Amino acid sequence: MGKTIDASVTEGFLAVSGMEIQVIRKNIKNFHLAVLPPEGKVRVAVPHHVSDERVRLAIISKLAWIRRQQADFKQQPRQSEREMINGESHYLWGRQYRLEVIEQAGKHRIETKGKSKLCLYVQPGTSVDNRLLVLNNWYREQLKIKVDELVEHWSPLIKRKPKTCSIRKMKTKWGSCNIEAKRVWLNLELVKKPPECLEYILVHEVVHLLERHHNERFRKYMDKFLPKWREHRNLLNKLPLAYEDWQY
Repeated sequence: MGKTIDASVTEGFLAVSGMEIQVIRKNIKNFHLAVLPPEGKVRVAVPHHVSDERVRLAIISKLAWIRRQQADFKQQPRQSEREMINGESHYLWGRQYRLEVIEQAGKHRIETKGKSKLCLYVQPGTSVDNRLLVLNNWYREQLKIKVDELVEHWSPLIKRKPKTCSIRKMKTKWGSCNIEAKRVWLNLELVKKPPECLEYILVHEVVHLLERHHNERFRKYMDKFLPKWREHRNLLNKLPLAYEDWQY
């Protein structure tokens, strides 16, 4: 028995060739198959009328492709667990920075020095978790600045503007769009990637306000607005994943 997510969407699971497949049934016309980072979990979205047996046969027909995607994820580099100590590598807009922790009285803050150093100012005895919180809050601020700039640039070109554009940690997506609410969510991890990756994801989500599905019409819009979107997508999917496990 599937779980009802909302009035038009239900979720269930199927076992196929030793894999647990997440099956989402909703008001769509076609199958949509995805292999999700970081572990390569498989999710398929199908129309409500499609039987479990048809889903199972469709998955079996794509097993070779699914296995290749899962193998690629296993080989994809991961960032090491964050210890928030001197010399540790952190990233901002695709550039690597070395962390310098400076313990002193006063307000916690972060500054970049030159093109290679990230200075974290914290009070003596600040825990690793709180150091990481300071960093993530700073990351959020940097990402918000860029997002606001991109929304102002792209909304007149696409002739659609999200009512809100929010940032959060997301485990399986770089972004999402609630079409009815005109709300876009962006993954905090994008602040660590090259700027063109953020631009690609933002344009992708705003284009969903023109076309809900990833169909030919959607791709034509992407080709029109951002001709190099496939290059940006490929770059994003090749970059290291965060340690905390969260393709487009």
